[in-house]
Amino acid sequence: MFRSLRKVKKYRRQGRNLIASNKIKPDQWNISDAEVKEALKVKGYDVKQIKKICCLKHQVCISYWDKKGNVCSSFFSYRIFARWQTDVEKLIYCCQTLKEWKKLNYVIQYEFAYYHYLSEIEDALSSALENRLYVLRATEELAVFSDI
Repeated sequence: MFRSLRKVKKYRRQGRNLIASNKIKPDQWNISDAEVKEALKVKGYDVKQIKKICCLKHQVCISYWDKKGNVCSSFFSYRIFARWQTDVEKLIYCCQTLKEWKKLNYVIQYEFAYYHYLSEIEDALSSALENRLYVLRATEELAVFSDI
């Protein structure tokens, strides 16, 4: 007599973040204990010592001892690491044309909308995108004027 409720999946664009589109491959990073401690410190965790780091495709599992001596374990996004910011900035500065920049800007704006970024990282990436846009427009104008 009872109908089973069907599950409705919310629509989410597939392959539109930096990891799924294979622009950044953080699961291949060799993340050091110092990097993990720094990232967790920025997030507000009191870390005494790192116990285990397990890199997965879209996130990292970190087990650590806190200052009270408790063992804690949780999953964290790669977006909390400083290396993430440097890799995204490299992608931005590698754009050679406005078309490439527009595609990357689209993916990064999707990232900002769907994933939590620290405000400092988001501001730095936004300014890097803006600076690269100015450079690409200037070089495009120079190319047009040199053809005349």
